[in-house]
Amino acid sequence: MRKLYVRIYFAVLTSLAVFALAAGLLWHQFGEDGPWSKGYEVAATIAQNALPPAGAPKTEQQAALEKLAANLRADVALFAPDRSPLAAVGAPLPAPEAGRERGGWIHRWGGPAWAVRLPDGRWLEARAPRGHGHAPYGLFLVLALLALAVGVGAYPVVRRLTSRLERLQAGVESLGAGELSARVQVEGHDEVAQLAESFNRAAGRIEELVGAHQSLLANASHELRTPLARIRMAVELMKESADPVRKAGLEQDIAELDALIDEILLASRLDAVKERDVDEEVDLLALAAEECARYENVELDGEPVPVRGDPRLLRRMIRNLLENATRHGAPPIEVRVSRTAEGVELSVCDGGAGIPESERERVFEPFHRAGAGRGTGLGLALVRQIARRHGGEVHARGSCFIVALPLER
Repeated sequence: MRKLYVRIYFAVLTSLAVFALAAGLLWHQFGEDGPWSKGYEVAATIAQNALPPAGAPKTEQQAALEKLAANLRADVALFAPDRSPLAAVGAPLPAPEAGRERGGWIHRWGGPAWAVRLPDGRWLEARAPRGHGHAPYGLFLVLALLALAVGVGAYPVVRRLTSRLERLQAGVESLGAGELSARVQVEGHDEVAQLAESFNRAAGRIEELVGAHQSLLANASHELRTPLARIRMAVELMKESADPVRKAGLEQDIAELDALIDEILLASRLDAVKERDVDEEVDLLALAAEECARYENVELDGEPVPVRGDPRLLRRMIRNLLENATRHGAPPIEVRVSRTAEGVELSVCDGGAGIPESERERVFEPFHRAGAGRGTGLGLALVRQIARRHGGEVHARGSCFIVALPLER
């Protein structure tokens, strides 16, 4: 992708080049066909009045030419109408080229010269000595130096403008990645500065709204635990007087509600806190073995692989995968920990029909329930959050869920 500052900078340089070209063309036009052509006629008349007639002897014309060129400090030559030399002062000059009918600048290998045709047909040609500039060349040099100076001076100005836009872009990307505290520095008082101020206001408002939402969710979840405890105590006090079937159903509902609150609290905490509380070396195979011991018909295989992370969160990730396989899959359940070229893979597979391809991403959405609709709908969403918190990713493949984590850093 072409950088904005490069495009602006090249636009400035192109404008300078067009300006220099247009100035050169105008100079050429004025020098050859414009008002300056009158200057050639005036110079020709003055020179003819200062020189002897065309029919005068060459010695007389030579003396007059030397007198004319005494204060010019230039090479001067006089030619007959047929362009044959009549007199010369200084370094020899070639005759005007055939076909030229009027005066003007002549470009020679030995340096630029100026020729004027006298009214009687003779030609007077002069060339400044080395070290003296030629007017058009001098103008072109000045224009080139001007373009270079403007080009060099425009680069830091253009780069500073676009660097502010790049920092603003970095702030937008950070906000989009979930860093709600991202802000950009406000520089200057132009439109870019106003855009940065608008971004900071919008980011602050978003952070405030999300924080309020997370706080409300966490507080509501905490408050729900109190009536749950009272309901659980009431069920226990009922003891033998209650219908066993109804009591068992009520206990199951309480357990599911308690699990839902626990997962909502964990999800909101993972959203609010981006850094891990604990960062230590963890043997993923040992964690998997401890969790697999809680379930029947679970087979574990693999090799010890150390990763860095929060053991409590990694344990919760494995438990949620086993719970999902137990509820929605079929035995046997196979768990495997293996080392890969990029890191470590944890796979949890069951003997069920698997997840349709159209559902493989939706199962990680919060409160999305597949199959019979059992569970809280947050288990797999928490698995993805925990995997990403540890720099990894999770994806579904058939009846397997595969978590890829980086090795210990």
